[in-house]
Formats: sequence, C-alpha cells, structure tokens
Amino acid sequence: MGGGAEVTLDSTQEQALIDAAFAAARGAYAPYSDYPVGAALLFDDGAVVTGCNVENASYGLSLCAETVAVAKAFEAGRRGGLAAVAVVGLKADKEPITPCGRCRQVLNEVAALGDTDPLVLCVSAESVRRVTLSALLPHAFGPAHLG
Repeated sequence: MGGGAEVTLDSTQEQALIDAAFAAARGAYAPYSDYPVGAALLFDDGAVVTGCNVENASYGLSLCAETVAVAKAFEAGRRGGLAAVAVVGLKADKEPITPCGRCRQVLNEVAALGDTDPLVLCVSAESVRRVTLSALLPHAFGPAHLG
C-alpha cells in the first residue's frame, strides 16, 4: 500500500457509509452460514459502491461482500481513489466484523492503484472499530511488486 494520508470521516459521513453497508447486507444471499454481510466502499469523489455476500452450495465459490463491492467498482471503471470501507455483519453483536484475509488483499488492489490507505470501519451492533487497511494487512503484496 502506498503512503497516502490516513482518511478521517466526520460522524455524518461515517454513519452514511455504515448505513449503506447495512442496506447492502439486507440483500445478502447467505442460506448456508445464515450470516449476512454488507460492505460499502467510499471513493474520494464521494461515490459509494456496495456489495453483499453471495454464498454457493459449493462453499469455495462463495463471494464475500467486499469482493462483490470491489468487482462492482471495477466494472464501473473505478481504479484507485478508495478512501474508506465499512463492513457490517447483521448478526455481529459484540465483536466487530473485519474483512477476511482474501478481502483485505482484494481491497489492497484498489487502494494500491490510487496510493491510498483507506480507513476500514469494522462494525457490530455495539461498536465500530476504526483501522487502516495497512494495519489489517501489513506488508501487503500489490501491483508494484509485479513491476
């Protein structure tokens, strides 16, 4: 990840991003885990792209919410500019949900393209953990390693 400045959100921006992630989670297809997850990506131009988890009977083919959101962002032509991410689990009560390792790497791809270190809001019903992507995925492998 690049050396981009750490992003801060005011309480209104933060709540709007969390609300978008909760709305996305309500569209999840999670019949096997019964654990709906939503993600919302905030870009530096103010655009928000959301995704939800999509499970499959062949478990390895399931898609996490963050991966779905990143795929939608790429499909929309977004390359970089990732400022913040909110990840929510509708059944996360006390402990905030965090992106899995695969999703951290997928998020890193978008961040690396814009040399940003996005703020990640990890959300439960009771709390919000605020952490940078570089703290969640230190020493990340990215596009620069292939040059």
